[in-house]
Amino acid sequence: MSTITTEDGVKIFYKDWGSRNAQPIVFHHGWPLSADDWDAQMLYFVGQGYRVIAHDRRGHGRSSQVGDGHDMDHYAADVAAVVEHLDLRNAVHIGHSTGGGEATRYVARHGRGRVAKLVLIGAVPPIMVKTPANPGGLPIEVFDGFRQQLAANRPQFYLDVASGPFYGFNRPGARVSQAAIQNWWRQGMTGGAKAHYDGIKAFSETDFTEDLKVIDVPTLVMHGDDDQIVPIADSAPLSAKLLKNGALKIYEKLPHGMCTTHADVINPDLLAFIKG
Repeated sequence: MSTITTEDGVKIFYKDWGSRNAQPIVFHHGWPLSADDWDAQMLYFVGQGYRVIAHDRRGHGRSSQVGDGHDMDHYAADVAAVVEHLDLRNAVHIGHSTGGGEATRYVARHGRGRVAKLVLIGAVPPIMVKTPANPGGLPIEVFDGFRQQLAANRPQFYLDVASGPFYGFNRPGARVSQAAIQNWWRQGMTGGAKAHYDGIKAFSETDFTEDLKVIDVPTLVMHGDDDQIVPIADSAPLSAKLLKNGALKIYEKLPHGMCTTHADVINPDLLAFIKG
């Protein structure tokens, strides 16, 4: 397996496909998944002649199941370690959900001179939790409930998330894919419970407002208006406004996991933005 070791001794697994001379696209996965969640995008873009890279976040997938460092600062630093190891330049960074937060912090704090464009898909910025400064956010009790369910019965919790709101399979008339549910569950259960438990705080309580303000590369913010995991009203439109060079694209009736359920729609739109 391809891995790098961070300064604090964490092994980070990564995939690196395609010509070393091609423009790189770096994919940042969501909670509690792994680089495998990007299969449909990585195969598409390597077929289009790009170099595609995706890593497993610390504590997730095939990376070390360490007990600490499960916060956005460490996540972004881990990405920087992978990028520097591979010497990626002129890269496009694409982040989904929690990975959108990770990508935002990486580009804001580590990406100068290496990043061409950024894409945020169903992403958690600016901040998910309800605060005095973010009155439209979700109450902390929602995320406390996630932690309680994870600690009580992680396998059942993950099955419920994948079978229901993540892909919109709980909507009337939804075309349910048991394979997608099983693949989500497989990815989640491969990672560590401690990393996933701590990661709930990281994705829900981190404020990315200042990160978004300093990012000046062209950024596409994509979001389904039926996203039941990261509600659109308090995320994508606010992020697009904070960005210096941001564009917003909203997908009618599409769910949080639209990169999987509607890869045939999302992939060409990503390609158009990258080429544009």
